[in-house]
Amino acid sequence: MTLYLHNTLTNKKDEFEPIKSGAVKMYHCGPTVYDKQHIGNLSMFVFTDILRRVLEYKNFEVKQVINFTDFGHLSGDNDGDADQGEDRMTKGLKREGMALTLANMRILAEKYANIFLEDIATLNTETENTIFPYASDYISDQIKMIQILLEKEFAYIGKNGVYFDTNKFPDYGKLGNINIKGLKEGARIENTEKHNMTDFILWKIDGHIGWESPWGLGFPGWHIECSAMIIKLLGEQIDIHTGGIEHIPVHHNNEIAQSESATGKKPFSKFWLHRAHLKMDDAKISKSAGTVVYMNDFIKHHIHPLSFRYWLLTSHYRTPANFTWEAVNGAQNAFEKIVGTYSKLPDSDTTDEEILNRFEEAISDDLNTPIAIASLQEVKSKLAIQKMDEVLGLNIAKLAKEIQENILEEILEMKKDRDLARQEKNWQKSDELREEIEKGGYVLEDQANTSILRKNLSSLI
Repeated sequence: MTLYLHNTLTNKKDEFEPIKSGAVKMYHCGPTVYDKQHIGNLSMFVFTDILRRVLEYKNFEVKQVINFTDFGHLSGDNDGDADQGEDRMTKGLKREGMALTLANMRILAEKYANIFLEDIATLNTETENTIFPYASDYISDQIKMIQILLEKEFAYIGKNGVYFDTNKFPDYGKLGNINIKGLKEGARIENTEKHNMTDFILWKIDGHIGWESPWGLGFPGWHIECSAMIIKLLGEQIDIHTGGIEHIPVHHNNEIAQSESATGKKPFSKFWLHRAHLKMDDAKISKSAGTVVYMNDFIKHHIHPLSFRYWLLTSHYRTPANFTWEAVNGAQNAFEKIVGTYSKLPDSDTTDEEILNRFEEAISDDLNTPIAIASLQEVKSKLAIQKMDEVLGLNIAKLAKEIQENILEEILEMKKDRDLARQEKNWQKSDELREEIEKGGYVLEDQANTSILRKNLSSLI
């Protein structure tokens, strides 16, 4: 089936065709590794994992990059004026009582990059063939790109650094059809050396910390990092670029402007896909507001991480999902039924063919995972579940095996006693033993004269 993806560049669903037949080059804006990533940040990488799985399901060869930003991301970078505020890595060093040095920035970055990798692995995001570059390893490429922009007169030098001149790029703001006039009128500008309010920093002169450059000691701007790494690792044009919706107005429009100006090639990325925010109590997840959940919080609430993944897939990636513990608990109950039923299903069932077709239609229609999950709940065979799970990444067969393994001998003895109590119609004893067994993290499914015993998902955490 033909794959259609909602392209922010055209604001419609477009038929996906890669630049080179059969191969896809894809870049995902990765984390700024100054702290742990909350579930709102991590949900982005479940989306990109589903995207990669769908592409591979359709026999494309995928090469993808997820970057680590380890300097230069200022606290104002998603606002109208992206050159104000404290560097986030500097903020992280202060929080942990570490001296402000480039070496310490890298130590901090590697610490939180490793935590990030552990978190997305827990969510079954496959990264075996993914490139994870640190921005600080590509300084020379960023300097070279800035020099090209200066030579082509798309940039100018100011007292505080080098800036991109957005007036030299007539298409500025084309991603998301941004109202540049309104953006300029509404922007809060503190940097008076800019030629235009929408101009953005390419190299920020610091004088105290950073790397040597033709313009002085300092560091590249956040936006140039992504462009330089993409061009170095994937080439001057790519098929898909993803990110959160907050990146559309500033960060991604800046990437397009500087990249297409430097290379002379359009489009920089053929498709742009953006994930909506994950909300909590109908508000954006925010550290400053105290509305954050981290991966280790799922353990405290007895939620298996793949139950959270399942819950994420019940909403479309372009729809703002509202996180509540009640909602995720409900998703875990539904997911647990699928996992618990798996081992009892036949290997195949001819009635699944129609459901599989509906599943493939759903994933081909801009990754419609809610319909895909509904289809998963209907199938009647192991083979169909395995086929769907190639895309959904829920590890159903593996979990179904784990919930039946290593059951404690004392629990097995209690089950025998309870089965006997049921046969003798000793309902009080039967209920007491069921309660005792379930306290230990097990599930009992009663049948005629016996019962089926398995672990529940939360016991596997």
